[in-house]
Amino acid sequence: MSNINYKLRKFNKRDINSISKYANNENIAKWLTDEFPNPYSKKDAENFINIASKEKFMKVFAIEVDNEAVGSIALNFSQINDKNNYNNYENIETAELGYWLAEKHWNKGIITLAIKDIVEYGFNDYEINCIYATPFKDNIASQKVLKKAGFKTDSKLKTINKKSKNYEVVIYTMQNK
Repeated sequence: MSNINYKLRKFNKRDINSISKYANNENIAKWLTDEFPNPYSKKDAENFINIASKEKFMKVFAIEVDNEAVGSIALNFSQINDKNNYNNYENIETAELGYWLAEKHWNKGIITLAIKDIVEYGFNDYEINCIYATPFKDNIASQKVLKKAGFKTDSKLKTINKKSKNYEVVIYTMQNK
């Protein structure tokens, strides 16, 4: 794995420059949904940080390496039974995992460790039953990372629309033991 020290933490306004610098990368954007702007500006980073800090049904963390935010990882608590119950998560069944990492930190094991950490956090702090991720079918690197982190391939494929074009994604799941 990696010798690099990293940590997961909340985003703050000081992250705007680093997030806009690293997120403004076609090699990252091509594997993410249309919600991820490309090109990625400082204003996009500011908006993202504001939303991430206020979102009730999503836990978003900065991936920090060498005192710099170099990516993001999140759990989206998507199966809320009672949409009006904003103060607790007792009706959560599943969460969707999403992540990206600065290209200069790829192939160092950082994202695998970050995924393991956020999965442990999700299962321990929110008692959810399942965490799933949906990488693009052609994003082999992301699929390898999920397998290394302990996720299993679901036999189903799903189609999503990005920039008015359909793409297949593979569903990976991890069950709470």
